[in-house]
Amino acid sequence: MLGLGRVGHWMFDLIAISTIIAGVKKNTGYGFHLGSIQDTSIRSFLDTYFQLGETVFGIISGYVVNSRYFKKQID
Repeated sequence: MLGLGRVGHWMFDLIAISTIIAGVKKNTGYGFHLGSIQDTSIRSFLDTYFQLGETVFGIISGYVVNSRYFKKQID
């Protein structure tokens, strides 16, 4: 039986992975091709999962842009 802490840890990890994938998509333009998945329920789940990552990435980006603790560095 999984404890509540372990479930929370798994949820955090899954959201972190989705957020990283969203960052890769935002910076490179490459994302998962969900059209190749034939099962509509799995495709719908993955679409929702990746949308969650994009939402979290947007929230984090908004915080960073408006925070005084971060500064844009141009190389």
